[in-house]
Amino acid sequence: MSEEALRQQIQNLKKHNARLKRIAHDARNKLSAALDGTGLCLWQLDVPSGKLVIFNRRWGAMLGFQPKETRAQFEAWRECLHPDDADYVLKAFYDHIEGKAPYYEALHRMIGKNDKITWVLDRGRITEWDENGKPLKVTGTHIDMTKEKQYEAQLATLALHDPLTGLTNRHALQEQFALLKKQGSLCVVFIDLDNFKNVNDTLGHRSGDEVLIQLSQRMRDACPPDAVLGRLGGDEFILLLPFALEHPLVTRIAHACLDAALQPFELDNGSATIGASIGVAQAAKQDDFATALMHADQAMYRIKRNGKRGVALS
Repeated sequence: MSEEALRQQIQNLKKHNARLKRIAHDARNKLSAALDGTGLCLWQLDVPSGKLVIFNRRWGAMLGFQPKETRAQFEAWRECLHPDDADYVLKAFYDHIEGKAPYYEALHRMIGKNDKITWVLDRGRITEWDENGKPLKVTGTHIDMTKEKQYEAQLATLALHDPLTGLTNRHALQEQFALLKKQGSLCVVFIDLDNFKNVNDTLGHRSGDEVLIQLSQRMRDACPPDAVLGRLGGDEFILLLPFALEHPLVTRIAHACLDAALQPFELDNGSATIGASIGVAQAAKQDDFATALMHADQAMYRIKRNGKRGVALS
């Protein structure tokens, strides 16, 4: 082959190599764009060196980091694991590396820039072995699950709390009643508001809602941490107190809730004055929630019949 022909062949190879690099670069950009669009981060770990290859920018971005602000190393990833989740995550990873699990998968928290907490779903699988069958490369994905976890927490809150006041709802009150009753003495306090309908009729339902919200906060402030305050609905509230009826705190807390209702409420369109009729009953050993509630309700109606705005113990 002549020197000119050899030079031409080298030139052609260089052009072909440059073309392949452009195709590879274009393909990587398209892959990165496609993965970013789905929220996935594609990664590959070189097991012997601990080097991580990140195929798009989602991993650092989901933790609040700028490009090249974090080291692309297994140890850097490990350092970002939430301390409460780290043992579980690393066990899942090494179980796969050691052949104890067919793949690696873990839903966990990571700590990013400025202590930002991100929920991540990790998946991975060994994709290359050496001649002795030892893992060389692991390829997998990360996906940001923070919004899903927040939504899950919101659903859990809605399932157990009154949407207007944020207090414990009927379903959760029943669960708390059963739990507290197993632990010892328990009193049920039934709080029914007086003249609340007048607020709705004269100032409107929005003002009525604001009264309920303000009152809920007042009663929270009046109750000890181990009390459970809930709303049955409308203008009816329930308080679970882990004390016997003769305990001095029972009467004191019931009257504090009464005082909270009697104080005027300042609203955007005026002021409102209400009251409360409160009945207190100690749950008997055989009582379920409905029965204990009925006894407290009966005590409350003694106040209603005798002019309202008071506390009755049963």
